Amino acid sequence: MNAKKPTRFHHPGEGRRRAIPHPKGRQIDPDAVEEIRTLLGQVSMARGVLIEHLHIIQDRYRGLSPRHLAALSELMSLSLVEVYEVATFYAHFDVATDNDGSMPDITVRVCESLPCEMAGSEALYAALSNNTSGTVRVLRAPCMGRCDHPPIAEVGHNHIDHATAENVTAAIEASAVNTVLPPYPILGNTRQEGAYAIFRACVNESRSYESVRTTIEKSDLRGMGGAGFPVARKWDFVTAEDGPRTVVINADEGEPGTFKDRWFLERATHGVLEGALIAAWAVDAEELWIYLRDEYPAAREILRREIASIEAAGVIGPGFLKLRRGAGAYICGEESALIESIEGKRGLPRHRPPYVAQNGVFGRPTLVHNVETVFWIREVLESGADWYRDQGVHGYTGARAFSVSGRVQAPGVKIAANGITLNELIQQYCGGMAKGHTLQAYLPGGASGGILPASMADLPLAFGSLEEHGCFVGSGAVVVLSQEDSVRDAAINLMKFFEDESCGQCTPCRVGTEKAVKLMHADSWDVGLLEELSTAMRDASICGLGQAAPNPMESVLRYFPNET
Repeated sequence: MNAKKPTRFHHPGEGRRRAIPHPKGRQIDPDAVEEIRTLLGQVSMARGVLIEHLHIIQDRYRGLSPRHLAALSELMSLSLVEVYEVATFYAHFDVATDNDGSMPDITVRVCESLPCEMAGSEALYAALSNNTSGTVRVLRAPCMGRCDHPPIAEVGHNHIDHATAENVTAAIEASAVNTVLPPYPILGNTRQEGAYAIFRACVNESRSYESVRTTIEKSDLRGMGGAGFPVARKWDFVTAEDGPRTVVINADEGEPGTFKDRWFLERATHGVLEGALIAAWAVDAEELWIYLRDEYPAAREILRREIASIEAAGVIGPGFLKLRRGAGAYICGEESALIESIEGKRGLPRHRPPYVAQNGVFGRPTLVHNVETVFWIREVLESGADWYRDQGVHGYTGARAFSVSGRVQAPGVKIAANGITLNELIQQYCGGMAKGHTLQAYLPGGASGGILPASMADLPLAFGSLEEHGCFVGSGAVVVLSQEDSVRDAAINLMKFFEDESCGQCTPCRVGTEKAVKLMHADSWDVGLLEELSTAMRDASICGLGQAAPNPMESVLRYFPNET
C-alpha cells in the first residue's frame, strides 16, 4: 500500500491537529463582567447607549481598561471591535493600554483654541506640564466653549476661567473634580410663572399647527447652527415623510469661538426646552433628543434637573425627552455624524441622499435644530412675527446671538440685531476694543467662517452677506484680532484644529488638512500648491468640515498676502 503523498496541508508523522495552547483573542474576565454589571445596574443594553455606558465606566474608573471594554462587549452582545472603535474615536475617552487600566488621579486639559492661544494658553500648558506630579496628567484640548474667559483649563470636570498656573494648581490640590453649577439667573419665565404655556396651548389645540407655522414662516426665522436654513421649510420636509418622526436638538457646538448655546442652556433653560417641545409637536415627533457636548457638565446637570421637573409636573411624559452627551468630537456638530453618535457609533458623516429629514435617528425622519433656534421659536410665538422681523438692521430681519471673544473690552454673548456690523457690535455691545489694541482682522463665523481685514468691518453680519468675500457668519462666533496678533498664526491654529478634528473618513479632508498644516508652517507659503489643495478639499470632501477648512487659509492669501 502506497504511503499518502505529503502536501503543504499535511506533514509526515502528523496524526492530528495540535491543540492551540491558549484561546485566541481577549478573554472575558468574570470579575470585570460583574464589576460592570453592578456599575451599570438595570439599564438598557441596546447599541444606542454604548457611548453613555462608556461615560459611566470612565467616570467611575477615570479611564477604560481592556478588561472592562471586553466585559462591556459581552454584556451588550457586541463584538469587541465595535466597542473599541467607538471608545477610541472620541477624544474624551481614555483607553488604557494595560489590562488593569490604571490612570492618573486627575486630568487637566488646557484649551488651545484661537481665543485661548491669544491669551497665553501655550505658556500655561508649559508651566503646568513642568510642575505637576505623576498623579496629574496635563493635555492640550480643543475649544471648551468658554472663549470669553480665556485661557481656559479644565480640572476633572471643572472649568477654570482666566486660568493661571497658580489657580489651576490650587484646584488640583483641592481635588476639584465635581461639577459646579454656575450661579446664573434663568432668563425668561420659570414654570411657575408661565413657562411652557405656549407648548400647552399647542398640545391643547388652542393654537393650530397652521397658525404656528405661518407665524414662524412670516418671521423669517432661520437655523442658527450655521447654515441659516428657514425653520418653517425644515418642518415641511420632515412632515412630508411618513412617521414615526424624531427631533434632535444639536447642543454640540464645538466651533472655536462659539459659546452661545451654553449661555442659552444655562441661563434660558425653560425657553430652550419649550421651543424644543414646540418643534417636536409641530412635526408630530414621538421622541425628542438633546445631544449635549461633554464639555458642558453644568448645562447637563441643569437640563437633567429641569427635565425631571417637567416630567413630574406632567408637561411631558416620562422618557419622551432624552438627554445624550457627546464625548469630544467636533465632527458631531454635523447633523448626520451627530445622529450616528446618538445611535452609539463613531461620529462619521453620512453620504447623502438620503437626508436626515428622510432617514435620521434609527431610520426615522428627523428634524435637527440648533439650541439658539428653538429658543427663538418660543420668543417668536410669544411676541409675534413682526416683532422679530423688525429687530434686524441694514435690510436684514430678526435678531441673533453673537459669541464675541478676542481683543475687546467686554467679550461675551451679545443678543443683537441681525445685520449689525462688526464696528457697531464692538462699540455698542463690547465697550470698544481692549485698551492698547487696534482692530486688525476678525473672524465673522468661527474657525470655518474665514478671516476679514479691519477695512471690511462695516459689512453686515448676516446670512448671505459675506459669501462673496469668501467668508460667512455661520453660528455668529466673532473673534477679534488686533495689531498684537499674527493673522498667519491664527490661520495655522485653525487649520491644526481641523486636522485634529477630521473624522478621517474621506481622504481629501484627512490628508488635506494634514498637508495644509505642513505647508503653512513653511517660511514662505507655496501659494499655487495651497490653492490646488484647497480646491481638492472643497470639491471632494464628504461634509462641511473638509469643505470649509480652507477658508481661513484662503483669507490670508486673499487679504493678508504680506503674511504668507
